[in-house]
Amino acid sequence: MTDMFGQELRKQLARARAELAAARAAGDADGVQAYEGRVAGLLRLASGHGIELPHSLEEEKGED
Repeated sequence: MTDMFGQELRKQLARARAELAAARAAGDADGVQAYEGRVAGLLRLASGHGIELPHSLEEEKGED
């Protein structure tokens, strides 16, 4: 079960990072803020379940 949960978190994190990059490219400040929060939230969720995901300190804080 945990493996499936980890896979889903990785999938959602990749999607959130892609959306964040798209928001940045479009100059969408609100989108950037929203997706930074999404990435940080997914990282906190993973950490709370003992799942390590590669990330930067900025992503963890929601400031990527």
